[in-house]
Amino acid sequence: MPLLPAPDLPAEAEVVRLGPAARSARLVGAAVVLALLLVGAVWGDDDAFPFGPFRMYSTRADPDAAVVSTRVVGLTAAGEEVRLSGGQVGLRRAEFEGQLPRVEAHPELLGLLADSWAAKHPGAVELVGVQVVQRRFELSDGQPTDAYSDTVVVEYDLEGGR
Repeated sequence: MPLLPAPDLPAEAEVVRLGPAARSARLVGAAVVLALLLVGAVWGDDDAFPFGPFRMYSTRADPDAAVVSTRVVGLTAAGEEVRLSGGQVGLRRAEFEGQLPRVEAHPELLGLLADSWAAKHPGAVELVGVQVVQRRFELSDGQPTDAYSDTVVVEYDLEGGR
């Protein structure tokens, strides 16, 4: 089979050069973005992203600082705890922790978690209360010391159980 000649390619488009005003506008825009990044890197926080750093990636935790773990539990009439986190109620822990100030201001929102749990577990024991508990694990040189303490941050009593 004979080789075919290369097809005629279109001529390259002419390069369009920016005028002085357009170049200045781009330089000013780039300078503003760089200034925001610099200010965000020095004084910014997670809320300023993308101009502020995510502190969880840009800083190091003190190896002797306590670690706090938040959990939500339902309480039965017998005093037993039932976990109300993750797949149990359709809400991830990080999502819940982000809403914790709102829940502290309005504890009745915990009743919604109890309702969700009851809907997903229709034959389960009824709950009489819901608590948000923070467990504080003590560390020494970054290693757990087996010492911990629990604090009930928010508590909500369900009327008539749910």
